[in-house]
Amino acid sequence: MNAAVGLDDPAYRAAAVDLLGVLAYGELSAFHRLASDAALAPTISDQAALAAMAVAEFRHFVRLRDRLADLGVDPEGAMRPFVASIDGFHESTAPSDWLEGLMKAYVGDGVGADFYREVARVLDPETQALVLDVMADTGHSAFVVATIRDAIAEDPRVAGRLALWGRRLVGEMLSQAQRVAAERDGLSALLVGDVAGGGALPGFDLAEIGRMLARLTEAHTRRMQALGLSA
Repeated sequence: MNAAVGLDDPAYRAAAVDLLGVLAYGELSAFHRLASDAALAPTISDQAALAAMAVAEFRHFVRLRDRLADLGVDPEGAMRPFVASIDGFHESTAPSDWLEGLMKAYVGDGVGADFYREVARVLDPETQALVLDVMADTGHSAFVVATIRDAIAEDPRVAGRLALWGRRLVGEMLSQAQRVAAERDGLSALLVGDVAGGGALPGFDLAEIGRMLARLTEAHTRRMQALGLSA
């Protein structure tokens, strides 16, 4: 990141608040979704594992909410612009069973986390550290991988269905990200820079955006391979 740009720059501050707002509502939504999906779990142990994942998401939400408050921003106001988009994504990708719910938590959330880790490269050090921390693997991915691989071993027919579900999740995630960026000038400026608009946001050039998309695709492929599925 350009060291001259920080939270004292109005354009950058607006962009950072947008980013923290979308992340905060995303984490709150993930908490509600995982808590709800736990009802689909076939065993009490599985319910507990998903509940633990939900608790981790809520802790992330609290940190992001508190950071917005520390910046003098109303957290609800910062999150509100992203409610329709995030809720719409979850409505369009509601899992039909336990395994699809796990896939969504692992693949869908994984793509989102990869994307925001990429964006963190152009953030100020304090905001960057927070984003990287809340987007880090909570340690629950091993449970998801083991559960899905066991399910495929027990019934290989589910592999094709889950592979298609994984591809749909990625497509919906990318569409949602594009809609959010297009609707919020701050996020768009954070991604592509704002020099032409008189600001000093660094952003990514077109070549770097291409490399970033390639890295996201490669990470998704590795994630699917860990499940024993084709991307």
